Amino acid sequence: MRDLTPTPSYDATRSQVADYFDGTATRVWERLTSDAPVSRIRQTVREGRDTMRALMLAQLPEDLRGARVLDAGCGTGAASAELAARGADVTAIDISPKLVEIAAARMPEGLAGRVDFRAGDMLSPALGRFDHVIAMDSLIYYTRPDLEVALEELRARTGQIVFTLAPRTALLMAMWHVGRAFPRADRSPTMIPHDHRRINVAGLGRIGRVSRGFYISECLEVRA
Repeated sequence: MRDLTPTPSYDATRSQVADYFDGTATRVWERLTSDAPVSRIRQTVREGRDTMRALMLAQLPEDLRGARVLDAGCGTGAASAELAARGADVTAIDISPKLVEIAAARMPEGLAGRVDFRAGDMLSPALGRFDHVIAMDSLIYYTRPDLEVALEELRARTGQIVFTLAPRTALLMAMWHVGRAFPRADRSPTMIPHDHRRINVAGLGRIGRVSRGFYISECLEVRA
């Protein structure tokens, strides 16, 4: 049986991601996920993320009344709001307390009671069991062993996980190698491209890919 204890490398990556999104990236993400004007490059990322979020949400039932859903890595809360609008009881968790504050402030007043916002680790067993889990761009920084452990940990407590990864394409691999050339203090956490066919998790299936300018992401699903 696979050991599902988070590894030191998972903890180190999680800490790095938390520092990044709670530091210089907070205002960037607050602006990117709003209607504020952004650069052409960031506009492609905004459009790509909107398209991916719609694809992910399309994998869940339209009527989620009575369902408990985990938004794992909720960011500024766009998916949480849509899930709550479908009637779900949402636990929205992010490693960045600052992003959680933004998400809570943006939640429409009529939906606020359906969302439990938390800052912390999306793998915490204390969160309990869920009918569905979505994890948009929150697993893209982890090595394959850490990714597999994370998915197995979530799979043990839900019937469906819809998540994204950076696909192992020529363009993304080139960007990955260029990014590694910069000093660690000057760059964001590096996303790790994966070939989904090499991920050893039962029930894994591919949904589709979104490619819009500088946003390239693959939607995958795990069913228990």
